[in-house]
Amino acid sequence: MTPAEAALRPRVEGDREQEILDAALEVLGEVGYDRLTMDAVAQRAKASKATLYRRWNSKATLVVDGLASQKTTPAVPDTGDLRSDLLEAFCGMGGLTDHDSMATFGAVMTALSTDPEFAHEFRTRVLLPKSQLSRTVFQRAHDRGEIRADLDLDLIAPALAGIVLHRLFVMGEQPGPSLIERVIDQIILPAVRPTQA
Repeated sequence: MTPAEAALRPRVEGDREQEILDAALEVLGEVGYDRLTMDAVAQRAKASKATLYRRWNSKATLVVDGLASQKTTPAVPDTGDLRSDLLEAFCGMGGLTDHDSMATFGAVMTALSTDPEFAHEFRTRVLLPKSQLSRTVFQRAHDRGEIRADLDLDLIAPALAGIVLHRLFVMGEQPGPSLIERVIDQIILPAVRPTQA
């Protein structure tokens, strides 16, 4: 097909686009990123592979568009208290206790080290918004004088997620609100509190 012919064919958009993205996420959840193929997604979405390639030039862009379409990044909480903000940000829908979000993250883990195109897109479009949420929570606490003035916010902001993801993917412990609270109370808050004179 020539570029002119391709330009005349209808674009995949709207509800049909979301159906294909949903199909991609279903296949991703079943087989993981490494074994996901455009053929499998096309079959699940009842579409031709050519239809997929008209909109997505690779499985990396298809999967990242699917993940980005889920809008699983929660709103930045602003309760006026760091502990409450962290609990609100990391528990529930799109947070560290959201089983679907964690399962999806597990399905793409190996691709982060083996597929540079996917890793770049995923880090930029999926992880970056989540990490910015965390940094905003700590920045607000810093501005309120709730945490040490000399604290490296870029170092502490991902610490809670890092600890919980380690316990999930390395130790096999499913995260729940109790784990999030323990990490916040026993590790994060003691690490960030202003030192007493």
